[in-house]
Amino acid sequence: MRVPLDDVSTLKQLDGSRALETTRAYASQFAEGWALGQRFVPPPLRRPLHEVVVLATGGGSAASVRLLEAYLWDALPVPLTLVQGYRLPAYVDDGSLVIAVSHSGNTEEILTTFRESRRRGAMVVAVTAGGRLKTEAEEAGIPVCVIPGGLMPRIAVGYLFFPLLALLTYWGLIDDRSNEVEETIALVQELAERYALEVPTHRNEAKQIALELEGRIPLIYGSDPLTGAVALRWKNQLAENSKVMAFANVIPHLHHDEAVGWDGPSHLLRQFHVTILRDVEDDLRTTRRQEISAQMLRDRVGVVRVVESQGQSRLARLFSLVCLGDWVSLYAALRQGLDPTPVAIIDLLKDKMIQE
Repeated sequence: MRVPLDDVSTLKQLDGSRALETTRAYASQFAEGWALGQRFVPPPLRRPLHEVVVLATGGGSAASVRLLEAYLWDALPVPLTLVQGYRLPAYVDDGSLVIAVSHSGNTEEILTTFRESRRRGAMVVAVTAGGRLKTEAEEAGIPVCVIPGGLMPRIAVGYLFFPLLALLTYWGLIDDRSNEVEETIALVQELAERYALEVPTHRNEAKQIALELEGRIPLIYGSDPLTGAVALRWKNQLAENSKVMAFANVIPHLHHDEAVGWDGPSHLLRQFHVTILRDVEDDLRTTRRQEISAQMLRDRVGVVRVVESQGQSRLARLFSLVCLGDWVSLYAALRQGLDPTPVAIIDLLKDKMIQE
């Protein structure tokens, strides 16, 4: 089933959980997430602080942490580590700050490492909408920043990212970013009107990319250290929303290994759609590599599209790319006649884990 992307009525009917509407309201979500984080008053940091460890998984929580790493890669005075599995690094101890992030509050990996963090004497704070994490944290006297529930975590990125940013600001680990947050909220609102369902395809970049992706395998190339996290976000959103296998990598690293695959069988390479994410802060040598990659790939793969970030501040530019990718993934799903929200495979995996 192929649905015209300008058939507004049919697309709204397919979007059973109103993912388009929630995405269009990102600006309000971002503002609320920032306000929640600013109102939350955690305890003072223990000194000396060795590192910040964030426990998070999936397309919402972990994606938010990766974006935070990219945004603050040259600003944080201590390392920031993302832990997604069942085990903590050996160095986590009473000199560590651990932030447990789970939208549902019931993610088993996070609950496992949250408990281990407490046993090791780390300073622990939780960010969640409820569940076991909220209950156990409150019982232990651990501060909880409570965020709204009821959304799929991958579309709750504003409720997950901005409280973390506010926490790091409160503790003095970074300077105040209020101006950048305000610009980001304004830009996201502007982009929502540009990519909205009612905007016809010939004026809607998100719909255009979704159409290009039809029948092709998405391959998204970001850059290190800025847009690699966004490329991974695109990959995950295309998998969860669009129900397609997608892949991501970063320049310049991929030029030392993956690029050799560009000489693979032409009939296979023609099935790829390559999106290259660019930002004004990319190193000039990275920019040159992006240009050369685009030139070489146009002779090899099905489609190459170069996407430029928008906005003034780094935060606004990163989220301009995030928003575009989110809209693309929704339109790619609806184009196939699919509701973007259900994740049957993930539900099946969880059921099988319970049965074991």
